[in-house]
Amino acid sequence: MSPDQSQTAFAASAADLAVRALDALRGVEGAALVARHVEEAADPKAALAAIRLVGADLFAPHLLADAVLLPEDAMAVVQSFTVFPPPVSVPAAPPAGPAEPWIAAWRDWATSALLARFSGGETLVPEPVGAPVAEEPDASDGSDGSDSDWQRWSVRMGQLSPLALPGLDGPVHAAARRAPLALARGASRAVLRRDFPTAMRITRWLALLAAEGARLPLDPAPLVEHLRLLGGGPRLALDAAIAGRLLAPARRDRA
Repeated sequence: MSPDQSQTAFAASAADLAVRALDALRGVEGAALVARHVEEAADPKAALAAIRLVGADLFAPHLLADAVLLPEDAMAVVQSFTVFPPPVSVPAAPPAGPAEPWIAAWRDWATSALLARFSGGETLVPEPVGAPVAEEPDASDGSDGSDSDWQRWSVRMGQLSPLALPGLDGPVHAAARRAPLALARGASRAVLRRDFPTAMRITRWLALLAAEGARLPLDPAPLVEHLRLLGGGPRLALDAAIAGRLLAPARRDRA
């Protein structure tokens, strides 16, 4: 199988796994969510790669809907780390190096941390140190036509949306709390550019901040509903469902 074919298989399997996670969050999916995804897959390796792609969001049903993590599901997540081990070291942060390895490192840490929380095992991936996303963006508005810091930063935070869950906390979450305006501007900009998946991923951070009681420049609830209705595949649907669950307590508190 060529690299392009492998990537296509991984993406298709990740979409299927996102649907399973969405069903579990809604109370539709039965037991052994992750394990059954691997067992029923025509390509088990692609199914294991999908676990790494969906990442920490596989634990959303356990965090937000009181689902129980079964031992076979925990083992399937461990197997995904065995077959696709994270790099031993992460390249230097921008501007000395690319951001992508840091994003992957944070996402792997989030999956590992929640796995340890629900399974009682050890954390498989240590928390990254010195990640560039923890840097607060400046106030530049990009009026000179170039991408401003908040634009790049908000997109990067969108790539880290699986960390926008109540069971996690760390430098990335602290960065989000320091810069709600940058997140609001990033989500709005993505909507205007019709990049709805990015808009939804950034909006998840706003939903998490709302759930924490933060004062925000905009109400994320209408934006979540708008993006949900626009659609965009299983991944966006899962993001929207998670954001909706996060916002539910905040809406009750305002009532």
